[in-house]
Amino acid sequence: MTDVIRVPGLGELERVREVEVSAGRCFADVGMPEVAGDEPPGLGELGRYLVAGRLLVVGEPVVGYVMWDLVDGAAHVEQVSVHADAARRGLGRALIDRVQVDSGLALTLTTFRDVAWNAPYYRRIGFRVLAADEVTPGLARVRAQEAAHGLDRWPRVCMRRDEVPSH
Repeated sequence: MTDVIRVPGLGELERVREVEVSAGRCFADVGMPEVAGDEPPGLGELGRYLVAGRLLVVGEPVVGYVMWDLVDGAAHVEQVSVHADAARRGLGRALIDRVQVDSGLALTLTTFRDVAWNAPYYRRIGFRVLAADEVTPGLARVRAQEAAHGLDRWPRVCMRRDEVPSH
């Protein structure tokens, strides 16, 4: 397997969905079975990100992916996931760094505050939690959509990284 970050082919989108299912299973281990059982992005949604140039994968076969939106002048990481069999190798960070380098923008994301591989991990790679008065209108809309999806059963935060930290 190679760890090259690249644009996926259309035929790899189902594998991206499999990666998401694998990565999501670990939420069951921390008392979040609803998150673990959440449906991965559909092929149509993944296809829209691909066509927009906002979907990257790593590995051949694919073992990780990142997709992002533009929200209030930042590249907003909508989802980054790595297959459980490839976890803890720095692939998620490499995908996130690539989005920031390629876009030249600050990064934002929303995540679970107390899940080890969420907010605590993102802090380690240079993100900071935004204070309430720093949450932009676009991020507030993202949070409202998440709340409507039931994700507020667990504490969530908005985070931002202005530049790629040196490794």
